[in-house]
Amino acid sequence: MSISRIGTANMYESTINNLNSRNTSLVDLMEKTTSGKRVVRASDDPVAAAQAERALTRISRSENDQRVLGLQRDVMAQGESKLGTAHDALKDFRDLILQSGNGSYDQKARDALVQQLESIRNQVLSYANAKDSNGLPIFRGLGSKEDPLTNGNPGTNSQLQPGQATGSENGLPLALDGFATWMNVPTGNGVFAVTRQSPTGSSAYADLGTVSDPSAITGASYTLNFTKDATTGALSYTVTSGGTTGTAVPYTAGDTITVGGMSMKISGNLATGDSFTLGPSQRTDLFSVLDNVIAGVKNGATDAGAMQQALGRGLNELDAGMSRVQAMRSFAGDQLNRADRLEDDMKNQADQQEAARSRAEDIDMIKALSDVDMQKVGMQAALQSYASIQKLSLFNFIN
Repeated sequence: MSISRIGTANMYESTINNLNSRNTSLVDLMEKTTSGKRVVRASDDPVAAAQAERALTRISRSENDQRVLGLQRDVMAQGESKLGTAHDALKDFRDLILQSGNGSYDQKARDALVQQLESIRNQVLSYANAKDSNGLPIFRGLGSKEDPLTNGNPGTNSQLQPGQATGSENGLPLALDGFATWMNVPTGNGVFAVTRQSPTGSSAYADLGTVSDPSAITGASYTLNFTKDATTGALSYTVTSGGTTGTAVPYTAGDTITVGGMSMKISGNLATGDSFTLGPSQRTDLFSVLDNVIAGVKNGATDAGAMQQALGRGLNELDAGMSRVQAMRSFAGDQLNRADRLEDDMKNQADQQEAARSRAEDIDMIKALSDVDMQKVGMQAALQSYASIQKLSLFNFIN
């Protein structure tokens, strides 16, 4: 039989080590409970700490993306607002065109309309040169100078680069395509344009014309020169194209003229010298359309035919220009809707990453509080046991 001897000092040391261990565990658990985190230091759980750090990085990136998206949304909102205001101004311009064609108006009345037309034209130009909160043109497209559009004669001089920058996967464009908005208006009826070269004072003017035979349109230009017989008053015209002039064709007022698959009608009193050219539709800027209308109204008293020609053509070209403004406004509106969807996606991703971080490092508070209470009870029991053991000595027994 062997007898193990345990000294009093050894027993005391063992008990104190146990108390220190329990105290360390209790302090550590209370620290985690206070912070609400199971992983306070990376050493607590290296894998969970890495997962939490990765989730925090993704949350930070999502927050940055949301801030950038907010800036891009502001640009689109400003652009949509400016386009809406410009479209309303152009509608007012259109109403004034219709008023200018009122036969009861004299030139003084038209001059008053000219002032309104010029004011609206300048307003629209200021909208086209509008800048965002960073001082950059909203309609700069792929790039431009500080003021993309400057006054020309007529129209504007453009510094715009055609094209529309696409947004990133998690963002919107930082600018709108100003070239497509303001500089891409088809002349005439969109297929061909009728240009009047009659002498000043002539009352003759042509309508927009229509396509009578699409297969016959070759893209060539045709010039119609009219002649009126001084004795009989009979009208005739010749057609010149590619340097070749055809034979004279009799003409009766009100007849439809068809040439090269294109048809048009002429109003007013035709006379010798009246001339009209039918050529392929080109692209012009919206402000040239406005300026041509204004010039026609200004000279209405001395050149009624030119005014009527300018009003008829300007009305159609203005409608085409307004449709492009409205199309760009719709694009900006679509981008704002896309921004809402992107923001919702970013918030959902941030919530998912926050949940992942919480699972990795947050503590179960109910269980943690229960564990704290249990460890406090255990600590109290250990202290009481130690106090009782201290009394077990020979001196206490003798006493």
